Amino acid sequence: MRENKNIDSILVSQYIKGKEASLSVLIHKHQQRLFSFIYSKVQDKDITEDIFQETFIKVIKTLKKGNYNEEGKFLPWVMRISHNLVIDYFRKNNRMPKFRNTDEFDIFSVLGDGNLNAEKQIIQEQIHDNVRELVNELPEEQKEVLVMRMYKDMSFKEISENTGVSINTALGRMRYALINMRKLIEKHNIILVNS
Repeated sequence: MRENKNIDSILVSQYIKGKEASLSVLIHKHQQRLFSFIYSKVQDKDITEDIFQETFIKVIKTLKKGNYNEEGKFLPWVMRISHNLVIDYFRKNNRMPKFRNTDEFDIFSVLGDGNLNAEKQIIQEQIHDNVRELVNELPEEQKEVLVMRMYKDMSFKEISENTGVSINTALGRMRYALINMRKLIEKHNIILVNS
């Protein structure tokens, strides 16, 4: 057991010093246990994958900032991060994004229909996949603001504090993200209507 902790400490230390591959080894080493832990809480593969990815985004940010000080306790620390993200998910689970585009079609309004038959459910899942793929095509800064606003239900003030940019910059990035989403919808001929 102690040897495992030492290996984790060495890998974390190597990653902090710039050896990117060390993080891959850590993720691979703990992914099954962490994935099972998250899945046991949310009982949904897609949500589990999202929370798993979000966990390691937080891990990377914390390590890059040099704020990691859980010497020899990497796995419990990562489990705690994922547990907090699971709690956040349940807190926000019943709330769909409230943001509305006043000038044009609201991409995110199609995600909120709770009463679906089996066929519509499949279409709905395809829409979710399409939107997720579109979001991933956005420039990183726009994607970050959009995810915080639409999926994490954060205010622009919170987004500003989390990203270290002004509220106006956050609003601008959101606006450009939505404009780019519309362009991507047209480019890929994606239909976001659940009829």
